[in-house]
Amino acid sequence: MLIVVKVGGKVLRERLSELVADIKNLSTDQVVLVHGGGIEVTEVASKLVKKQEFIVSPDGFRSRYTDRDAIEVYTMVMAGKINKHLVLSLLKQGIPSVGLSGIDGLLVHAERKKRLISVGERGRKKVIDGGYTGKISKVDPQLLWLLLKSGYVPVVAPIAVGEKFEKLNVDGDQMAAHIAGALKADKLILLTDVLGIMLDGKLLSRANVSELKEILPKLGHGMITKVYATIEALEFGVGEVIIASGFEKLPVSSALEHESCTVISRG
Repeated sequence: MLIVVKVGGKVLRERLSELVADIKNLSTDQVVLVHGGGIEVTEVASKLVKKQEFIVSPDGFRSRYTDRDAIEVYTMVMAGKINKHLVLSLLKQGIPSVGLSGIDGLLVHAERKKRLISVGERGRKKVIDGGYTGKISKVDPQLLWLLLKSGYVPVVAPIAVGEKFEKLNVDGDQMAAHIAGALKADKLILLTDVLGIMLDGKLLSRANVSELKEILPKLGHGMITKVYATIEALEFGVGEVIIASGFEKLPVSSALEHESCTVISRG
């Protein structure tokens, strides 16, 4: 079974040992790990006296505004500090792994956004320069297949290469969805800090794409990006998407067993 796992920075900080131990248990499965780490990027940027700006799109996406200086800090922390720490943690447990970004091997291509629409607190919209933010346009999975067939766990940071070979910040959930789609993965697991999709205080245990589209207006900024990524992944041909908590003792195994999570299918 081929599994793509996306893990956020909070889980990496507080539950890394549990995550790594669980991945070690999945010895018969092929695993690609896509990571985030926005909290750490913000902290490092603050130490470098670089204030980080965040914007909210009309669709409810909250994202980091990435100008020329910000993309350098983002790359340094994501592809360097976080990625290599995660790889070392896997290697320490005897799990062969290789750290990558979407730039390596031209793995992930993206189109640089020319403009962004930001919605202010009072609902006022303004148009700003797109900076170094990208929308994924293509994934070439050849390098990932080479690593997977050789027994490695690829660990991928969410940085893509633009049309002019510039570094671009892309959403980690979206990157995981596109990678899972390019590999035709059996499962995409999005690990977060909640059990799954919560509606009116209750966990939504199962849903399909049409049902997800109906509940989009009820979701907050954090979950809406995962739901859009889920819809993309399923439309790309991924077998199943699971949104689950990364704070479980065995986060990936629990998700695969459909324990306390949201399981989404195409139909």
